[in-house]
Amino acid sequence: MPKDRLSGRQQAILEFITGFLEENGYPPTIREIGKACGITSTSVVNYNLNKLERDGHLSRDREVSRGLRLADALPGNLVRIPLVGRIVASEPVPMPSDPAVLGEDKGIELTRDIVGVGDDLFALQVKGDSMVDAMIGDGDIVIMRPHPNVQNGDLVAVWLTDREETTLKRIYMEGPLVRLQPANPTMQPIYIDDPSVIQVQGRVVAVVRQT
Repeated sequence: MPKDRLSGRQQAILEFITGFLEENGYPPTIREIGKACGITSTSVVNYNLNKLERDGHLSRDREVSRGLRLADALPGNLVRIPLVGRIVASEPVPMPSDPAVLGEDKGIELTRDIVGVGDDLFALQVKGDSMVDAMIGDGDIVIMRPHPNVQNGDLVAVWLTDREETTLKRIYMEGPLVRLQPANPTMQPIYIDDPSVIQVQGRVVAVVRQT
């Protein structure tokens, strides 16, 4: 089905998806498409996406968060990143011995220019609102890369071995202390007086907002 035979609504959806991908490096959600195209019903958006898929304009992977792909997208430029669990962006909280894993079949696809080179990336879903001023909200997905040599100000996922707790914060080395700084003016920093209890799991390299 040529583009000039698309309905006005389908053309608007396709153009929005294309522009969103170019700007963000990942596809929009159904709600974002509906808002941008003036469609209040998610089922109507889904119907038009299915029509675009059947006519060969895009593909959909329902096992991947935001799993839309334009038909002319280059597969080699896409990176599938496993969504392996959750990270708390609030006060550190205990994690069970078997952390909540979302499943090996779950993941997200981003373009290579967003995440850079390397195949060691993993994704975590954020719970909590301590990083809202860093534009990371509850339910968002952070893309992480293992990062053994942290720098002041890095946004990292840390495991506090003495407490068996985990959290997402900016990290600062201040003499003998380590400061874990939230990005929320209503919350206080966490000071750790024994740096050996901190294990940095990874550094945030990208954020996918779940609006």
